[in-house]
Amino acid sequence: MNADLHCHSVVSDGCLEPATLVRRAHINGISLFSLTDHDELGGTAEAAREAAALGVRFVPGVEISVTYRDVAVHVVGLGVDPENPALQAGLERVRAGREERARRMADALARVGLGGALAGARRFARNPSMIGRAHFARHLVASGVMPDVRTVFNHYLSHGKPGFVPLRWADLEEAVDWIRGAGGIAVMAHPARYCQRLSTAAFDLLFDVFMAAGGEAVEVVAGAHSPEEAGRFATVARRRGLLASVGSDFHEEGESPVDVGRCNPLPPDLEPVWSRLV
Repeated sequence: MNADLHCHSVVSDGCLEPATLVRRAHINGISLFSLTDHDELGGTAEAAREAAALGVRFVPGVEISVTYRDVAVHVVGLGVDPENPALQAGLERVRAGREERARRMADALARVGLGGALAGARRFARNPSMIGRAHFARHLVASGVMPDVRTVFNHYLSHGKPGFVPLRWADLEEAVDWIRGAGGIAVMAHPARYCQRLSTAAFDLLFDVFMAAGGEAVEVVAGAHSPEEAGRFATVARRRGLLASVGSDFHEEGESPVDVGRCNPLPPDLEPVWSRLV
């Protein structure tokens, strides 16, 4: 099955409308698709309608921002009920801190000579409540400061860089609880991203806490994972009895390392997360 269970639209920090994103997925041969905007479900209905019209099987999803030991971790919820009140309330709470963080990021960038960043970032944020680092990065690229979004992150917006501002997101346990309460499956998103900022013991404990809370799956194949990293997390899935997921983490052509629907397949011996979704 050609599945892509991790993608973003303009409702969070992607660049395509939800329906346009679904059409792109369909053109690329997708048969199972999930829109997983950051801390937002506002694009779900539009994406679901377009998927139904095109004959693409659609899974309602979301990517929840979590703070674990002062490290930002993301948990994808698949098969959630978008109308679940507890999930909606939790996501609204997570979104609430973004505006203040954006102001602090703009101030930090101004201190290194990059003034006007907040106004510039707003021009790229279709959803004002979801303004984030990607919007600042696109503004800096458009302004000619850096050649591409990845370079902006490396120089200004990643942890320890001049424009990075931490924000306390949801706790891991409560994010998993919101997903499960909404009837969904909790997936540890792109885990290779967390390796550099967590010790081996803390990284192992992350999975212990995740599974103890009810987390059931891990992204083995992810847009940001190298083949070696995909192999590592295939082993994690086998050893821990986790379902395996696949997602491009697509935001925009030329910006994301993998196009929607163009991920490598999962190793055949793993149980795919869609075995519990469809």
